[in-house]
Amino acid sequence: MDIFEQLAAQGHEQVAFWSEPEVGYRGIIAIHDTSLGPALGGIRFWDYPTEGEALTDVLRLAEGMSYKAAIAGLDLGGGKSVIIGDPRTRRRELILRAHGRLIESLGGRYIAAEDVGTTVNDMEFVRMETEWVTGLRDRSGDPSPVTAYGTYHGMRACAHVRYGEPALAGRHVAVQGVGNVGSHLCTLLAEEGARLTITDLDGDRAKRVAQEIGATTVDPDEIYSVQADIFAPCALGAVVNDRTLELLQVDIVAGAANNQLAAPHHGEALQRKGILYAPDYVINAGGMINVYGELHEWSAVRARRKAAEIFETLLEVFESAENEGVAPAEAAGRLAKDRILQVRHLRRSWV
Repeated sequence: MDIFEQLAAQGHEQVAFWSEPEVGYRGIIAIHDTSLGPALGGIRFWDYPTEGEALTDVLRLAEGMSYKAAIAGLDLGGGKSVIIGDPRTRRRELILRAHGRLIESLGGRYIAAEDVGTTVNDMEFVRMETEWVTGLRDRSGDPSPVTAYGTYHGMRACAHVRYGEPALAGRHVAVQGVGNVGSHLCTLLAEEGARLTITDLDGDRAKRVAQEIGATTVDPDEIYSVQADIFAPCALGAVVNDRTLELLQVDIVAGAANNQLAAPHHGEALQRKGILYAPDYVINAGGMINVYGELHEWSAVRARRKAAEIFETLLEVFESAENEGVAPAEAAGRLAKDRILQVRHLRRSWV
């Protein structure tokens, strides 16, 4: 499939490529849909094996951001950007400023924030080249705590549906990835009294978090086989796939990672196994809510209150799925696409 066929298949409006070989920079920005407003999405700095894999990832992530904004009731479109390379580079400022110039070239159609491999400090480098960046140190800052807070309330909604009450005290949660979001989520769960088994590709980080909250650690490949109530993917995507589906021994999959399903049919496969799945772009919308609040000068309290509404949003998704006889992932997609289509008839795409 060529690039234009790929864009048409997923409904993307625009993809921008930028290269500055002298500083070792290669970047891509994908804009999926701007019917609701300018495209918002994080900057992912990752050492992709191939440029094709980077393109596939940024397209999937941008599409997810469109649906995330729509179902959360935010007037934003969906976008995402990737920087191809080793995030441990010493040329970080030069590379991020080059990415800022790519963002600036789009004239506000895409607004950036942090993501995997980038930090609040990195956004300051981007800001040197463009105003179209959020999650800044002197404004809303790191969105991770709000992402975790929304995910926590999404878990409570899942527990309410599966167990008849939203309480997570005493529930066993297997958390994959304890970076910025995952570690905050673990703290919230531990404070309520959940029992935690955690893992991370950085074994030292997993041990440190485990000591802080009283969790048990396992090797990364073992997390799928942990017999628990909830599996919480909080790292990279495509972790629910043909191989891992055979290993899962949980009632619920609910976590903060993007693109948790390797393919759409894996949502149906989870349902056939009797596992309740919280669609990722619904449950992890807290970070987007946080930066949306920054754009509209919300208080931190208001942003957290909006993130807590993910509880009700997920209940609506689960009710719709039951009424329509479909998996929650499909029900969420329908709800999000309906809002985008309704608004698209009222105004032009954001330019």
